Amino acid sequence: MRKKVVSVIGGHDCTEEVEQIAHKLGEKLAKVVEILVSGGLSGTMMQVCKGFKAGGGLTIGILPGYDKNSANKFVDIAIPTGLGLARNVLVVKAGDVVVALPGRAGTLSEIAYCLQFGIPVISLNSWDIPGVIKVKTIDEAVDKVKELIK
Repeated sequence: MRKKVVSVIGGHDCTEEVEQIAHKLGEKLAKVVEILVSGGLSGTMMQVCKGFKAGGGLTIGILPGYDKNSANKFVDIAIPTGLGLARNVLVVKAGDVVVALPGRAGTLSEIAYCLQFGIPVISLNSWDIPGVIKVKTIDEAVDKVKELIK
């Protein structure tokens, strides 16, 4: 049976509040899916990986560069791509569902890829775009993931 995978996207440069949300989201997601995919770097990506690992899950970081060592210390499997921002396609395509946290243009591009490919994307205090599932709390986001990832 194939493992359930969630991708979490968001800014590498974020506030302490968003980092706390990302960490708590990671912990709670680890109870409903086996694998978390992110861009593997700092900020939101690091905190969601940290929380997911604390919850006992496996983390994968799909990196923009060629150096595995650029991954944050909470990434179990680092995949260097050398693709730069184009790696965003891989981050979202790896997930059965995507959760978007606050971010800038890179996060927006990942949301657009989700919409283009028909991948369910949940916005937790992130971009408000038609076709994106908007939630206000971590628990709402996790409930939506459970519902969509069957």
